[in-house]
Amino acid sequence: MTLSNWPRRLCYSILVPALLLFLLGWLGIGRYGTLAGLSHGLLYRQMVWSVVGLTVMLAATFPNYRVLTRLSYSLFLIALLLLIVVYLFPRVHSVRRWIRFGSIGLQPSEFAKLAYVLALARYLMYRENQRRLWGLLYPLALTLVPVFLILHEPDLGTALVFLPVFFAVVFTAGARWRDLLILAALGVLTMPLLWSQMSGEQRSRVGAWVHQTTAEQTPDDDTYHLHQAKQMVALGGVRGSWIAGQTVEDPAAYQLPEARSDFIFCVIGERFGWPGVVGTLGLFAFLVWRGLVIAATTREPFGRLLVAGVMAMFVVEVLINTGMTVGLLPITGLSLPLVSYGGSGLVAHMLMLGLVMNVGMRPGYEMGKEPFRFVEEQ
Repeated sequence: MTLSNWPRRLCYSILVPALLLFLLGWLGIGRYGTLAGLSHGLLYRQMVWSVVGLTVMLAATFPNYRVLTRLSYSLFLIALLLLIVVYLFPRVHSVRRWIRFGSIGLQPSEFAKLAYVLALARYLMYRENQRRLWGLLYPLALTLVPVFLILHEPDLGTALVFLPVFFAVVFTAGARWRDLLILAALGVLTMPLLWSQMSGEQRSRVGAWVHQTTAEQTPDDDTYHLHQAKQMVALGGVRGSWIAGQTVEDPAAYQLPEARSDFIFCVIGERFGWPGVVGTLGLFAFLVWRGLVIAATTREPFGRLLVAGVMAMFVVEVLINTGMTVGLLPITGLSLPLVSYGGSGLVAHMLMLGLVMNVGMRPGYEMGKEPFRFVEEQ
């Protein structure tokens, strides 16, 4: 692929919804700043990170993605080392998730998700033992290592993403439903172990989800976040405050901790009402559908598994984030991809989408367990 035909082959069906989603994020972060009485410093920083993320995304479409097959294991090991290095840095808000470089913080768990998908795709690309239950044990062990490290930061939300992605990728690689159901049943049996490893704050969030308050009740410390999140969405109503105006004058009704990151979906709902909620979910649905089309039409195994893993990750993250904001799931502290405030998450997800576009742009020669095939020049 040459520079002259690069614009023509670019996957705009991935690029355009991604751009619209982080534009929605800008609007949500700006609205959060207004409600919180803050300057627009957060919004300007997010704009800078958006430019960085877009640059990384487009740059990721240039080199042939197949070079990553040789680098996948090394990148995964580097990601694991960075997940260990975070324990050497001071806690921020009682957790260790960032490696600090002055005023800039790097969150390794965001990039570890991509490194994990690359390593899993590399391991499964030409194997057939995943069609047996015992053959799933090694990739499962590969999954549990980052889960264990991230869970102890603690970061329950990010840790929960890995297992659904594992099931999606091994299923795409040919694992049988029966074997996956057996593993899922074993996972349910280990829930008491997971509970024992959760922090007190994480347990309180599960308790708040089980014992949710009504609109008339006064929330306590454990139920405050979820109560305010649901109230924020309800305040938006059908049309949102952008058209209908604020429905109440009490500023306390619009106070929501972490509204710029974990609960940005609530801010969008408050500002733009049902059109904002449905539009956000619709953009994600379109993005995932186009990614799945790329995976389905890619015969090269590494690329197909890579795209399947990235799309599964987006689905899980969107479902967990939006589900927790309306009380369908416990609050886990997982941000909304491309929309929530945060440089590491935005750049990592734009890089993932850049690789998805890369796969969609490069059919080519393939030599493996299937016959030699010819398709369009790389």
